[in-house]
Amino acid sequence: MNIENLSSVLTTIGGGFFAGALIGFALKKALKILAVVVGLFFAALAYLQYQQILSVNWDKVQTKSEGAIAMLTNATTQISNNVGNATGTSHPTHAFETSLGIPLTGSMAMGFAVGFMKG
Repeated sequence: MNIENLSSVLTTIGGGFFAGALIGFALKKALKILAVVVGLFFAALAYLQYQQILSVNWDKVQTKSEGAIAMLTNATTQISNNVGNATGTSHPTHAFETSLGIPLTGSMAMGFAVGFMKG
C-alpha cells in the first residue's frame, strides 16, 4: 500500500466519522424537539379535557398511536434491510476501491454513535 492509498483511506475514515457525528448529533436534537412538541400537544389535550372544553377518546388515541408506531417500525425495518442489501460501488476498477466502503461505513457508524450520545 503506497502513501496515496493510505491518505485516501485516512481521509475517508476521518470524513466518514465527522459526517456520522454530525448526523447523529442533529438527529438526536431533532428527536428531542419532536418529543417536546408531542408532549406539549398531549398536555394541551389533557388540559382542554380537564376544563371540559374538549372531549378526548383516549382509547381511540391509543389505538391510532399504536398503528402509527407499528407502521414506523415496519418502515424502519424495511429501510434497514434495503441498506443492508445495497452494494457499495457499482463498477470498481481497482481491487482497492471495493474495500473503500468498509472504512467509510464503519467510521460513519462510529461517528453516528458518538454524535448521538453527545447530542
